Amino acid sequence: MSDLEKDPAEVVGTGECDGPALELLEAREVVLGRTTKVRRLLPNKNRRMVGAWCFVDHYGPDDLTRRVDSYDVPGERGMHVPPHPHTSLQTVSWLFEGEIEHRDSVGSHAFVRPGELNIMTAGNGIAHSEVSTPDAPPMLHGAQLWVALPDSVRTTTPPAFDAYADLPELDLDGAHVIVMVGTVAGVTSPAPAYTPLVGADITVEPGRTVSVPLTPSNEYAVLVVDGSLTVGELAPGFGEMAYLGSGREAIELVASDNGVRFLLLGGEPFEEELVMWWNFIGRTHEDIVAARNAWQTAITGGDPRFPMVPGYDGDPLPAPPLPATTLKPRPRAR
Repeated sequence: MSDLEKDPAEVVGTGECDGPALELLEAREVVLGRTTKVRRLLPNKNRRMVGAWCFVDHYGPDDLTRRVDSYDVPGERGMHVPPHPHTSLQTVSWLFEGEIEHRDSVGSHAFVRPGELNIMTAGNGIAHSEVSTPDAPPMLHGAQLWVALPDSVRTTTPPAFDAYADLPELDLDGAHVIVMVGTVAGVTSPAPAYTPLVGADITVEPGRTVSVPLTPSNEYAVLVVDGSLTVGELAPGFGEMAYLGSGREAIELVASDNGVRFLLLGGEPFEEELVMWWNFIGRTHEDIVAARNAWQTAITGGDPRFPMVPGYDGDPLPAPPLPATTLKPRPRAR
């Protein structure tokens, strides 16, 4: 999934993690592709990264059996994101309900399904599409996340796609955990990560308090995808994210009377300067210009940096115009 706004000019840079924190991050609504609205949690006006997580979209639950808003296209249902490019990042796709068909320029063809992790590593350049098929389940609910790659591998690691149908799981007192990326309570996911990173899907029983073990050197956030919880003085509900900071060995979370399901996201604070525009991550304005030029050449006449996506029936997505000003890094947080 991609950042497909018409005026994309987010840039990300370094900043300090100030230890334990409690900060509510509210989403903004964005239209994605032709048929999907998402709630964007990162980049946020107050905080642009959590560890190497630099982009978080949460969408649904959407009933695909009916038209729900003016962005629906006749004859289409669910998600329809044409081929588009990425650089210097990993996309992490995670579904709670539904199914999405994935195709990419390294020849991968897979389906994203609930409880199964799809992670795509862009390296110097990859393109992919995401589509709801005509026979997809009636409800669609999920999250799309980006991870920034460190400079040591961002242009040299080969573009790749990995899928994991059987992820490690564990039970805490009153909670069930699926470890998507990294390690939780000594249980480690097989998914590739290039910086210390954590991603987990956690469900807590109604009214229960769970103590989630953390790594003090990491910073963390929780994204509520069902129900609500209380952490300290904050009570994030559906579609909201609570930033927890760093310096904690554990955090106590209290589920509402209806229970709660949330994503735990964290990692070592990412200290490299980033420039993020549209679907590209770079280190300079020139990096972004070069990636955009390569993509525009690829969709009109071919460019080896971005091969086309085999099997997709339709046109790729052109890049929007670059802003008139030079893209420069901004702090990780205000």
